[in-house]
Amino acid sequence: MPIENVILTTDNCRYCLMCRHVASIEHVTHRETLSPHGIALVIASVRRGLLQWNADTVDVIYSAADNGNSRAHCVFDQPLPEAIAAVRAEIVAQKLAPAVVYDLDARFNEWSTPFKQQKPQPVAGRGEVALFVGDEAQYLWPATVTAALALLKAVGIAPVLVGVGRSNGYLASSLGLPEIARRLAQATLADLETSRARRMLVLSPGDFFTFNQLYDERLGIEWPDSVQLSELTTFLADCLEGGEIKFKKTTQRSPYTYIDPTHAVRVPARHANPRRLLAGVMPGPARELFWRCERAHPVGSTALQFTQPEIAEKLTLARLEDARQSGAQMLISDDPGTLKCLGEKTGQFGLRVQGLYELLAEQLD
Repeated sequence: MPIENVILTTDNCRYCLMCRHVASIEHVTHRETLSPHGIALVIASVRRGLLQWNADTVDVIYSAADNGNSRAHCVFDQPLPEAIAAVRAEIVAQKLAPAVVYDLDARFNEWSTPFKQQKPQPVAGRGEVALFVGDEAQYLWPATVTAALALLKAVGIAPVLVGVGRSNGYLASSLGLPEIARRLAQATLADLETSRARRMLVLSPGDFFTFNQLYDERLGIEWPDSVQLSELTTFLADCLEGGEIKFKKTTQRSPYTYIDPTHAVRVPARHANPRRLLAGVMPGPARELFWRCERAHPVGSTALQFTQPEIAEKLTLARLEDARQSGAQMLISDDPGTLKCLGEKTGQFGLRVQGLYELLAEQLD
């Protein structure tokens, strides 16, 4: 779809309240301007000449979470997150974006990640199955990778590691840096071609969404038909059901809950899979949260961690408060970025964070 047509979807969203009940930013800021329809109204007003881009209006545009809730709850599938990303690209081109965006542009150019001054690792070896590591797992929650490899070894798979230390392209796209996002995407696809893999496993719904949907819709890049894309939770849940992997029950007795990661709403078919895996290792049922599954809110692991850190922190604290109210004492999730954000703030609530893959690896039978 041409970019202009994507941006014009804001005309359909500017007075619509269909997704307002799951609007995470409005939920934590109580600002109507930062609801999906409020942000769409600002964009539509600028395009009509009723407003102009200045510090205040740009601040509104860079306050959107880009985690998919608005589109997931739109019966007409309006691509508002894609429209906001396209508008941000226009703002960047006009040199009106927040200064941090241009700093991140330089970091992506030099290191392919905003998290560490280190270049991605080249692909080593070839094989039928690849595992996309990315930069969040490599730098924010590295225990994820160790545990994932142990779990795959248990089913007889030694994957080729792809994209080790490289962003998947989502953050760059979300910030309004589509050319950077395309270069990151092309580098990952080149790694995949080098690996000769016919299946690529990913560690989070954010990775799955980026490769399966964002590449096509925002960047005009097709995922290769010859490579099957699977999220690791889905793959392991199928292995458990088929008897290819077995777990023993943990002796852990603390009340627990599963935190649906940032971007989980963008992959609705995956909601049951981490819960199926937890049922195989935990002695009792989870305490389910209010903001879960199709209405799960993000933590502060989106681009907001750079452009609006105060809002990002509020999102994380709101998820922790939801968990506290459920009576859970242990929080389990599988996305490295989500785990990092939760882990930084759990001390304020007397809670404990546990990576799903690490828990499963510890309970291999």
